Amino acid sequence: MNNQLKTPLYDVLIDHVKKNPISFHVPGHKYGTINQREANRYFKQILQIDATELSGLDDLHSPEGAILEAESLLASLFQTQKSYFLVNGSTVGNLAMIMAACSDGTNVLVQRNCHKSVLNGLSLAKADPVFLEPEFDQEWKVPSGIRIETVKEAINLYPDAKALILTYPSYYGMAYDLQEIIKEAHLHDIPVLVDEAHGPHFILGGPFPSSALQLGADVVVQSAHKILPAMTMGSFLHVNSQLINGNKVKEYLAMFQSSSPSYPIMASLDLARNYLATYKPNDLTFLLNEIQRFKEMLAEIPAIRVLEYPNDNGDPLKLTIQSRSGLNGFELQRRLEDVSIYTELADPHNVLFILPLLKEGQSFPLEETVLKIKKALAGLPLNDAQEVFEVASQKISTLATPFKEMGNLMVKEVDIAAAIGEVCAETIIPYPPGIPLLIKGERITKEKLGQLASLLKSGARFQGGARLKDGLIKTFYTS
Repeated sequence: MNNQLKTPLYDVLIDHVKKNPISFHVPGHKYGTINQREANRYFKQILQIDATELSGLDDLHSPEGAILEAESLLASLFQTQKSYFLVNGSTVGNLAMIMAACSDGTNVLVQRNCHKSVLNGLSLAKADPVFLEPEFDQEWKVPSGIRIETVKEAINLYPDAKALILTYPSYYGMAYDLQEIIKEAHLHDIPVLVDEAHGPHFILGGPFPSSALQLGADVVVQSAHKILPAMTMGSFLHVNSQLINGNKVKEYLAMFQSSSPSYPIMASLDLARNYLATYKPNDLTFLLNEIQRFKEMLAEIPAIRVLEYPNDNGDPLKLTIQSRSGLNGFELQRRLEDVSIYTELADPHNVLFILPLLKEGQSFPLEETVLKIKKALAGLPLNDAQEVFEVASQKISTLATPFKEMGNLMVKEVDIAAAIGEVCAETIIPYPPGIPLLIKGERITKEKLGQLASLLKSGARFQGGARLKDGLIKTFYTS
């Protein structure tokens, strides 16, 4: 593993900078020499390594040098057949793996609480998704994972399915029995594609959940920028399968990825892989002690509770607090923002923190954070009422209107209250986390409208649903 100490792409970029190059090529900032006044103060250093496909710097779309070596080190670390750097986020990885596995009219099994990019990939492929409803955790008040029984039933109903697409872990860090699900799918020669955006660090082992790659998944996409110290949009895609054509994955990546990839993003992926590869047992001990200390300090604040994973099956870097006061999750998040604490997301009940993957000796302002939270929430009345949420009774569902037919249908706007039974003509996504509440083409149920009403009342932000605040939702004319 000594070669994991190398950072080949980062190194050639730094060597290039040391040559004091004179640029007569793109990009137009010319290594940051074109003055941008005040902004130059922030950008100048990073622009020095914002290069292009010059001699010695390799080419992401046809790597032969430093990029090839960096991606090979990544594949070695994750023990895969092939691994790729992604500069357009996990979104481009999800699109590529879906297009490689699916085609027009094929059935695809899909975890219902997937990211919007998964649905976009299915729409591009004109595939017919079969949605698998996850379980719902009544304490956390969020969807969790898929049960093996749901997968078995779906495969029995749709034995010709071309893929099973899963999200692991959930945005809140919850894991589930992925290994048994993968085994079941492989018994029927169904490849398993996993959006593991929040789990690139799982290869470190316990107490982190097992990585989808370690459990036998065929293609796995990871957002290195979400957990590892990589720049935004920096992600990984891993292929480790005999059931998926790896050349197809490569072809679609070439189509979907920018033809002018960001060298700073790629270099940050090289460094992030190195950071993960050099993570030691003493680093993990230090990290877990810091997390436990933070949780214990938070537990002393009466207005919140720190949630624990069912059966301890979750990511320690995700920490969810739940309001015990009259504030909902969005209001709680705004209180924290008032004291300059910015969290990953809020929902009607919870606020999610993503903690740093610290190494021994690194510091993070945990005590300062707790003091600020105590100040922000001081004096709030306690209201610890427990609600029981109605959950979807139908575990397996399909679109009422397939993707390939939607373009031929007229759209209307109806009152939300009258929309039960209508076919939704827009995808409505609370953002973050980017998991669709209503999917274009699916029939609107009473449960979904109840969740929508709760989100609207709580102050959630949405992508899609431009007329929701006017009490209107778009549906298809279907007759």
